[in-house]
Amino acid sequence: MMRIGAAERRARLGRRHRLGTGCQAAGPVDAAASMVALHATDPATVHLSVAARVPGSEITTTERALYDDRTLIRMLGMRRTVFVVPTPFAPVVQAACTDDIAVKQRKLLVKHLADAGVGEDAEACGQWLAAVEESTATALALRGSATAQELSADEPRLRTRLNMATGKAYAAQPYVTSRVLFQLSAEGRIVRGRPLGTWLSGQHQWSPSVDWLPGGLGDKPTAEEARVTLARAWLSSFGPGTTADLQWYAGWTLGQTRKALAAVEAVEVDLDDGQTGYVLPGDEAPEAPADPWVAFLPGLDPTPMGWKQRDWFLGPHKSKLFDTTGNIGPTIWSDGRIVGGWGQPESGEVRYQLLEDVGTETTTHIEAEAARWTTWLSGVRVTPRFRSPLEKHLSQS
Repeated sequence: MMRIGAAERRARLGRRHRLGTGCQAAGPVDAAASMVALHATDPATVHLSVAARVPGSEITTTERALYDDRTLIRMLGMRRTVFVVPTPFAPVVQAACTDDIAVKQRKLLVKHLADAGVGEDAEACGQWLAAVEESTATALALRGSATAQELSADEPRLRTRLNMATGKAYAAQPYVTSRVLFQLSAEGRIVRGRPLGTWLSGQHQWSPSVDWLPGGLGDKPTAEEARVTLARAWLSSFGPGTTADLQWYAGWTLGQTRKALAAVEAVEVDLDDGQTGYVLPGDEAPEAPADPWVAFLPGLDPTPMGWKQRDWFLGPHKSKLFDTTGNIGPTIWSDGRIVGGWGQPESGEVRYQLLEDVGTETTTHIEAEAARWTTWLSGVRVTPRFRSPLEKHLSQS
């Protein structure tokens, strides 16, 4: 088999992830498509990921694509994570990943309703849930768009409490509101619209899908067809990757992953660590590296979260850059590998720390990039939802 080593993988990353000099994206949709999807669990990530890839991009640039042009859409996707995807790709993600998640989460919610004594048994709880869903969807259709609080006023049953982790130190009794809205969105019936407050807000208005987009999410492919399309898109952006990488990224079973790789006729290649990777047919040839480049990426950026196995670009820096549950914080990249991290104290300037010697020229470039980000953020302090040890340290005033 052909060998694709770490240097070649880093060259591909710089070009295909739109981070290398002269390789950047034309706009937010182009940036998202280059990455398959942008992580959106942390609202700030979407805007910072776009700004890292689109020269001259501003907050309003991404907001326009999301809420005015609606060429990007925020939705639940792979691994039960919220992503922003190009709108035409939404039916693929829905069929490949989200539909299965919706089925599993409905069963789990019915169980939690039964545990809370909402109904006599699972069947009764399922009927209760269906009735509340329909009532909520009707209320939302009448309003056109609404917040969770407004919908709870229209449908008081949304204020029903669940009993979570009874007897544990972290026991809680949350309202069922967010779970019902999650279910409706997972089934593609409603979508997240504008945030409440600034671009950093994690709370959104909701709208019926058919109001947000003509025809809603559109015609879906079959689940098998969608998995093949998603696998092809992932290999185009992240290949070479291993079976384990794709399975983790998509949240599929091993069988589903292998079947999708076979369907795209993925080509086996040797990786530096001795594992077998895959690329698309015709994508085996070396790719010329971009000119030397550096990039500041936000926490949960899709580049480092695109593979399960990360040693070839992460090196020995995991303990400083990831939290305890596997979420990466803000990072500094140089020519396809991570060399440091960054954060912001209360004053808002961008501080950084290098984790290895990168030489005088690259350090100068990194200093200039830190200054550029300080100007771009204009005093706005972004605190990642999932904080890494290095980011916490750099954010201390």
